[in-house]
Amino acid sequence: MAQCVFSRYEKKFLMPQEVYEKLRERLEDRMQEDAYGQHTICNIYYDTPDSLLIRRSIEHPVYKEKLRLRSYGVPGLSTEVFLEIKKKYMHLVHKRRIPLPLKDAYAYVGEGKRPEGDGQILKEMDFLLGRYSLRPALFLAYDRVALFGREDKEFRVTFDRRIRYRRTDVGLEKGDGGKALMGEDWVLMESKILGAAPVWFASLLSELKIYATSFSKYGNIYKKEHGLWKAEDMMKFRLDNWRTKTC
Repeated sequence: MAQCVFSRYEKKFLMPQEVYEKLRERLEDRMQEDAYGQHTICNIYYDTPDSLLIRRSIEHPVYKEKLRLRSYGVPGLSTEVFLEIKKKYMHLVHKRRIPLPLKDAYAYVGEGKRPEGDGQILKEMDFLLGRYSLRPALFLAYDRVALFGREDKEFRVTFDRRIRYRRTDVGLEKGDGGKALMGEDWVLMESKILGAAPVWFASLLSELKIYATSFSKYGNIYKKEHGLWKAEDMMKFRLDNWRTKTC
């Protein structure tokens, strides 16, 4: 079974459409879109019945972990998808994933029907599934554009918009519709680097007054559902704050 391992630093930046457009224009000479262009990413996040994993995550512990199932576009039951463990320790993100047909992923996580193989990633998933009573807790989708550096192809930046979710019909094959987390005129950028960000990129963000923020999609959905995060108020504050700094 093929296995994929990623380790990198990830930083997130939330910006309104007008700032996004300025940034994209300035990035044209330095970065280019990947072969997929704009595409939709669909996810199922697994959690315990009492939402233990996401409750721990939003407390910003030194170490946190989660299990999710990801597809690119809406898959069929025989389509290859990716089952992923994502861990974060001391700000460094470690992602391990295995590809398998959607129906086999459901059977593994939901029924304990283990795929063939004896790799380290599968062993880690066995441990996680044995440690927690996990169930499909949330469907989450967003439209993404990914860029990579023209000189340094390992330097990547992604832009996510139309973040949407649902708690019912939590299946990847059931379409990518859902309730909006925030307005469509907001864009979530994420930089993915192995070490320090390029100097030119850091200077550009400083010039455009774009600052890193803590933003977990699943975490903010949980907070919003429990009255701990009001998306509209947060967006207005960030927009007013950005405009004040750029006057």
